[in-house]
Amino acid sequence: MANYAHNNDGHNHGGTEVAPPQTAVIWRTFWVLAGITALEFVTAFLFPAGTLKVAIFIGMTIVKAFYIVGEFMHLKHEVKSLIWAILIPTLFVVWLLIALLVEGGSIFQLR
Repeated sequence: MANYAHNNDGHNHGGTEVAPPQTAVIWRTFWVLAGITALEFVTAFLFPAGTLKVAIFIGMTIVKAFYIVGEFMHLKHEVKSLIWAILIPTLFVVWLLIALLVEGGSIFQLR
């Protein structure tokens, strides 16, 4: 029969400590994301339609994406080489998308 660690209260804890809940971190993440979302909401009604409004939305979306990846996927706790191994190809893909949109839009200038 296997040897299990038992507490004095008779419950089997398997010899491991249970970490206390980190509700403060979860609430901080909630408030940061809620604040950025509120800024996006205010921007939607205050700025007229145009390039500036789109640029603000793209910027805030990227900030939220990096924060979500850092917090929920625990990337900010990883070694720097893994972060760069993910970030550099992502930047190349974003550059590729922008380049394809710009070059694809130039077809209308040729006609």
